[in-house]
Amino acid sequence: MNNGENCKRRRKEGFTADEDDGENDDSCSSGRETKKKDLNGIITSLILLDEQEKRDREERNDAFKEEKSVMESTHTKGTRTMLEFHSNLNDYYSKIDEADRVKRKKSRVKAATVVATASNHVADDGNGKSGSGQQRRLWVKDRSNAWWDECNRPDYPEEEFKKAFRMSKSTFDLICDELNAVIAKEDTTLRNAIPVKQRVAVCIWRLATGEPLRLVSKRFGLGISTCHKLVLEVCSAIRNVLMPKYLQWPDEDSLRKIKQQFEGISGIPNAVGSMYTTHIPIIAPKISVAAYFNKRHTERNQKTSYSITVQGVVDPTGVFTDVCIGWPGSMTDDQVLEKSALFQRAKNGGLLNGVWVVGNSGYPLMDWVLVPYNQQHLTWTQHAFNEKIGEIQKVAKEAFGRLKGRWCCLQKRTEVKLQDLPVVLGACCVLHNICEMKKEGIDPELKVEVIDDEMVAEDGLRSVSSLKARDAIAHNLLHHGLA
Repeated sequence: MNNGENCKRRRKEGFTADEDDGENDDSCSSGRETKKKDLNGIITSLILLDEQEKRDREERNDAFKEEKSVMESTHTKGTRTMLEFHSNLNDYYSKIDEADRVKRKKSRVKAATVVATASNHVADDGNGKSGSGQQRRLWVKDRSNAWWDECNRPDYPEEEFKKAFRMSKSTFDLICDELNAVIAKEDTTLRNAIPVKQRVAVCIWRLATGEPLRLVSKRFGLGISTCHKLVLEVCSAIRNVLMPKYLQWPDEDSLRKIKQQFEGISGIPNAVGSMYTTHIPIIAPKISVAAYFNKRHTERNQKTSYSITVQGVVDPTGVFTDVCIGWPGSMTDDQVLEKSALFQRAKNGGLLNGVWVVGNSGYPLMDWVLVPYNQQHLTWTQHAFNEKIGEIQKVAKEAFGRLKGRWCCLQKRTEVKLQDLPVVLGACCVLHNICEMKKEGIDPELKVEVIDDEMVAEDGLRSVSSLKARDAIAHNLLHHGLA
């Protein structure tokens, strides 16, 4: 029995002795003090626990903030490293190509010198006879080029020629004439030079069919390595000679016509181009694999995909007026746009003041880039605007469909090395423009439906003035009965 209960019991029983009273009072006081001390101890413990919990919470918050900062820094550093690595890789391959070119040139000179020396020696022996009495000659593998000889005949059917080379004979001859001064070669003591028409035909047939080099070799009666070399040489000549002429940003008069045509299609004023970014499949590279990994195509096709990007701006007829080729397939549309020369010219030189380049929701809304509304709940005006801007977007998408349909090499992984691929893709875009300008139709069976998974840009709004301008355009379209 505790002291408090003793105190109550003794008071109830009526203890009156002085000594007993003193003992009882001391016992009661001791009980109260004990309770008070216990209570104070509990309160102190609770306060300490609360302070410890606060300290732990603050430590966890600090650790979380530090971890978040480290992750953001690591992500930024990784992105910068990837881009620097991609640039260094291109420089590295360029140096290798230059070294190989010099080495091949020296080898050819050395071989020609040896052959000339041997020829002189044989002539000295008497009437081209060697000491053993046998004439020396260069061994060449016998290959048949009957198919190309048939195609090169003047009476060869136009339809069959166009089916093989995706263009008429007149357009093919135009390209040969334009490239003649650059790709023509002279006969040597070893062999006769390959004619310009055959050189161009090897390249265009390879791009058009996407067939492997061994089949190209059989078609044209040339060696596999020779066909590969011809394809790269002609593509490089097309990019260097024809691209400045057939793929360039329009002048003022052309821009005025383009605006009128786009406005006639959609009712949207001051549109000077339709922009789209597509992906070209490639074989998994040996280095920097993650940069070229295409996550969206992999998830959709259930098959690991690697790609590089091609961003293009087209006019109302589907002719490319600007291209950006070669950035890794892991980059989004807005990231590719920021790396393009078009973006830099618009940012620094004011190339696109007061006009619009129309893109899809993968691009941000900017001072010169017009994109559709992408929020979930659209008003009737916004929905009508999206339908009209979709008419302009369709122009670029269909142009890329014809590009991939004409040049089937773009539909499957190619044998071309990664560092040479931008040259080949640029040549395909130039040849596409020539065919479009010459009104070369495309077989409906060859048309390709372009499918590229669009992702909404992370920073979708970069211009408040463009936001207001888009609202005004949407209102005018509905007000004037155009939407």
